[in-house]
Amino acid sequence: MRIAMLAPISWRTPPRGYGPWELVTSLLTEGLVARGIDVTLFATQDSATAGTLAGIVPRGYSEDPSLDAKVWEIVHVAEVFERAAAFDLIHNQADFVPLAFSRLVDTPVVTTIHGFSSERILPVYRRYDGHAHYVAISDADRHPGLTYAETIHHGIRIADFPAGPGGEDLLFFGRFHPDKGAAVAIDAAAASGRRLAMAGLVQDQGYWEREVAPRIDGEQVRYLGVVGGAERARALGSARALLHLIAFDEPFGLSVVEAMACGTPVIAYRRGSMPELIEDGVTGFLVDGFDEAVAALARIDTIDRAACRRAAIARFSVERMTDRYTALYERLLAGRDRR
Repeated sequence: MRIAMLAPISWRTPPRGYGPWELVTSLLTEGLVARGIDVTLFATQDSATAGTLAGIVPRGYSEDPSLDAKVWEIVHVAEVFERAAAFDLIHNQADFVPLAFSRLVDTPVVTTIHGFSSERILPVYRRYDGHAHYVAISDADRHPGLTYAETIHHGIRIADFPAGPGGEDLLFFGRFHPDKGAAVAIDAAAASGRRLAMAGLVQDQGYWEREVAPRIDGEQVRYLGVVGGAERARALGSARALLHLIAFDEPFGLSVVEAMACGTPVIAYRRGSMPELIEDGVTGFLVDGFDEAVAALARIDTIDRAACRRAAIARFSVERMTDRYTALYERLLAGRDRR
């Protein structure tokens, strides 16, 4: 089986810090290669893989503002489809643009939909529905107007997230954007009388300056910056709980399953994929409002950290994700052969 893995090019694959789509693409690529599958990763030239790297874009456009995102994205996608005949299957992790090329080649295309940035992109997905094979990253993110080949949850490399000791402080981990609820996390921590550590990329500068930065005092509220690697695992594993009080229907939450792998329970608003990821009362609490979130913090010690880790290992390992995708590839290729 020869797979062309088409990564996004906002960041390198895997990312140095932020870059969830690139991270998942890397984890799946390396999982497939470890099983002896021939994978060519189409990503930025500074990316890293145990497979074959095919890079035409020098760096991620979010890392190098001199690059025009639209220009390089088109060149990047075209490179994959111009070489389509060399592969049994193209796996698109790079949103909707590659779909416009999918009818120009005989190679089947699997597209993982990492969420819908806007309803305005739906016409593209509708146009190629039934031709490209769509994968949802949660049942909650399935659009009722589209056909899906499968729902496959993201997986993480469990070894990268060892069981942590916990601690007294709470943690917010995510983009600083109104959707992610950073300011609400500060309010909840204050109401519970606990300190809060915060980590993540500042995505909405105005929101950061109005709602978050003025409340970071280095004592009750600390900002850790953008953290990755071992520092990411330490932050997640040393928290009493992860606060995930989101203001949108999140398609998935990597930090949620990473926290659970470290043994850290999660308190999240009952929105989007959260009921699929969190078992209420076992790996954290699903709440329907601010007061419920504060009340849940008073009960956080009833959650067994070992149970959180067991759930993450059983449900969200990179091995499980790779199993699911491999089975999907085989099913699609077998059906193609029969036709």
